[in-house]
Amino acid sequence: MKRSMRWILPLFVLLFAWTPAAAAPVDGGRAKAVEIVDGDTLVLESGLEVRLVGIQAPKLPLDRPNFAKWPLADEAKAALSRLALGKTLRLEYGGRERDRYGRALAHLYDQDGVWVQGALLAEGMARVYSFRDNRFRVKEMLRHERAARAARRGIWGHPYYRIIDAEEAPGFIGSFQLIEGTVAGVAVVAERLYINFGTDWRSDFTVTFSPQDRRLLERAGFDYVGLKGQRIRVRGWLKSYNGPMIEATHPEQIEVEP
Repeated sequence: MKRSMRWILPLFVLLFAWTPAAAAPVDGGRAKAVEIVDGDTLVLESGLEVRLVGIQAPKLPLDRPNFAKWPLADEAKAALSRLALGKTLRLEYGGRERDRYGRALAHLYDQDGVWVQGALLAEGMARVYSFRDNRFRVKEMLRHERAARAARRGIWGHPYYRIIDAEEAPGFIGSFQLIEGTVAGVAVVAERLYINFGTDWRSDFTVTFSPQDRRLLERAGFDYVGLKGQRIRVRGWLKSYNGPMIEATHPEQIEVEP
């Protein structure tokens, strides 16, 4: 579902994080959580499966063949169980409401108003995993994540989830990563934005934005030209295309070091 959105530019020291301000989040009603699937997915008494939008918890195999359980996946599931199982939860939508599997993409709150996503991030049991069409409360989620990471809570004390250097990116193709490096150059070619982390664009790590998403950055006032020489952190799925690449879609995927 598409919603009318306006863009605001908050002032941060560490982060370029533009969050869309929807006219109002949508109340998705209340229901009891009766089953915990994993650290970021649960089932309501109605049978509706809810994917906690905006976060990614350590993954369990869930009958997927040849899928290795991520470290701390059981602990993340236990944390969500403690926060949600058997409780009546309020659902809130701030963007797209269903994913391709029919799961609800909702923020969850218990009877006392505790925001489940925020609690999981604060405990270090998940990391921020946002999408262009679902960015509600991302600014707050990133703040919780940074605090947990600084304190090395949960996943942030495990090497599996460490922030990797841009030079290491070739070894992590096909995975979701947080990557840090210094921007060597910025170019727009055929309307597509390229943020390069090395002198050889054919082999070095690159972040790219489509023409549509580049214009989104411009409307938000994101000075991508000024990134040259800056040390930044990028999150997303790594693929191989003229070296390791993240195809980013929205500004919250980029954090800038002071």
